[in-house]
Amino acid sequence: MAADSPSWTVLQVLPRLESGGVERTTVDIAEAVVQAGGKAVVVSEGGPLEVELKRAGAIHERLPVASKNPLVMRANVKRLGGVIKRHDVDIVHARSRAPAWSAYYAAKRCECPFVTTFHGSYSRGAPLKQSYNAIMTKGERVIANSDYIAQHVQKVYGVERERLRVIPRGVDLQRFDPDQVSVARVIHLAEKWQLPDGVPVVMLPGRLTRWKGQELLLDALTHLADLDLLVAFVGAEQAGHAGFREELEQAIRSKGLLGRAMIMGHCDDMPAAYRLADVVVSASTDPEAFGRVISEAQALGRPVVAANHGGAPAQLLDGHTGKLFPPGDARALAEGVRWALGLTAEQRDILALDGLAHVRISYSKAQMCARTLAVYGEVLGRELTCF
Repeated sequence: MAADSPSWTVLQVLPRLESGGVERTTVDIAEAVVQAGGKAVVVSEGGPLEVELKRAGAIHERLPVASKNPLVMRANVKRLGGVIKRHDVDIVHARSRAPAWSAYYAAKRCECPFVTTFHGSYSRGAPLKQSYNAIMTKGERVIANSDYIAQHVQKVYGVERERLRVIPRGVDLQRFDPDQVSVARVIHLAEKWQLPDGVPVVMLPGRLTRWKGQELLLDALTHLADLDLLVAFVGAEQAGHAGFREELEQAIRSKGLLGRAMIMGHCDDMPAAYRLADVVVSASTDPEAFGRVISEAQALGRPVVAANHGGAPAQLLDGHTGKLFPPGDARALAEGVRWALGLTAEQRDILALDGLAHVRISYSKAQMCARTLAVYGEVLGRELTCF
């Protein structure tokens, strides 16, 4: 703790503590707040990351903040107001729309500064949906998790540049450190997945949901019939999309790709998974706000082939640490994979060093935490530092 830091408390609000980027960022920032001498409180409906949150020294309170029921959201205003008063909260930080509505009015009633983060572009349609999304523009500071999202927020919602701060998602360079991933961990995972020896692995990490591009990669695989390789889909089924795994399995069979494409499911050791891969693919059919897979893979020295939209172009050094391809273009994706698999050992070593350096300079967890604390400091009118 910083001995000269005054007592201060940050409340972060999000629907659940699952395994996505929003949830992981919440835990990282809570830990940074504690390390900087502050008090970190998180309100959600709970989830697997609750254990890590408590291990970081933060306080978790369960409330039904994932609900979009107007009556529940209204009741949550009072509930969150109680949390703010009970923990003497200095800043309320909302990370998702439904809880943001309740948190905004609770913060207003308690005369507490309100900050938001856009973790995505959010779907738009009817004017009512646009108004629903606009709660994320109400922060004294509005954080965008990529340049792509910052441009979107300015263009669509007219957020003034002076209130907007760009803080990219950060990679934990201690966890995603190639020197810390033992050969034994990689071998264990290869045996668990029953991978054939000596066959290059093309990995697509991401939840099993249509827009992540698994079917596009299968289409690309049909253009790589002359290469001996295995496509590995690594990721859990997304809630509400349970049927997609069956569709993907059927697609593998119908395209004659049995033995060349496998669904591995959830992985508890992603650093080892990246080291196991020869190529990492990010093939999302819709723009991703950030797409942390790209930076995580580069941190572990792996070439990345990514769709050229959303947060990908800023992260990837095209033609150097990976290849960008036109979104939805299976043939171009196949060409990118062929390029990556064709790299010499020397070229792969250079790529690995440059990829890690690029992530260290621009996309580290330490930088993300320091920049977020700086935003809190702006709002509170004091300097906050993270160790």
